[in-house]
Parts: sequence; structure tokens; C-alpha cells
Amino acid sequence: MGAGKSSIGRKLAKRLGVPFVDTDQRIVAAHGPIAELFAERGEPAFRAIERSVVADALAGGGVVALGGGAVLDPGTRDDLASCTVVLLTVDEAAVAARLENSRRPLLVDGLASWRRIADERAALYADLADVVVDTSRRPMAHLVEELAERLASEEVGS
Repeated sequence: MGAGKSSIGRKLAKRLGVPFVDTDQRIVAAHGPIAELFAERGEPAFRAIERSVVADALAGGGVVALGGGAVLDPGTRDDLASCTVVLLTVDEAAVAARLENSRRPLLVDGLASWRRIADERAALYADLADVVVDTSRRPMAHLVEELAERLASEEVGS
């Protein structure tokens, strides 16, 4: 959360000339605000919706920005095994500013919630990542260019 997945993903897709899908935006468009989904239907119902949206998005190719909890689903992790996965990291100081006044349903305790969630998911993220880029302090244009170059290199799988 707060690493810049949507912003960087959109710009990277444009730079690469491929489609961009933000799975959270697709969920909101089809089902309403995520915070309301959590409040009214609970996290398990949200995760089921998310799983379906993510599977469709990944099947379509291009750059896909996943919500941070999407990797909690084993099926999503299996789907990601055939994709190049970019992990965008952000340090605590940078994320504090980015999440100020956030209405994200899992951040009830603000930065403490972010810290707990980041710690809980760190191993999953690391296992899935083919490329890791820290977004804390570098200009977005530099991050996008670095990612485009790294994804074009032979070091990264398809």
C-alpha cells in the first residue's frame, strides 16, 4: 500500500505500449468502493471478487497493478508464476506521507496497520518478485524508465 502501483503501472504501460489494468479500479467500477465492500460484505467476499478480477486481468496481458492483498490467494500466486512480477517497495517515512488521510479499509491504525500488513506479506512478496524497485524517493519518470529497461533485459523472464 502506498508504493505507487497504479501511478507507476499506468506510466510503465504507456512507455511499453501495452494495456494497463488496475484491478482495484475494476473492482470499484463493478462493485462500488472497496471500503464499502469490506464493511458490508467482509474481507472474504472482497477477496473472492478480487481473485476473479485479477485472473481476468492477468489473462489479458500488459501491465497489471494488483491490490496488495491479492497475493494472499493461492490461485493468484499460481497465476503470477508465469508472469514477470515487479515488487514496488516504499519505506515507512515515504508511505506515511502518501497514506495521510487515507480511507483504506485495512489501515484502521494508520502506519501501525501498514507496518503489520507489510511484515505479514513480506515473504510472499519476496517469493513472487522477479524485479524489486524502491519508490520512496526517486522521481516517477526515473522509476518508469528503470523498470522499462530492466523488463526489456534478458535477465527478466517473460
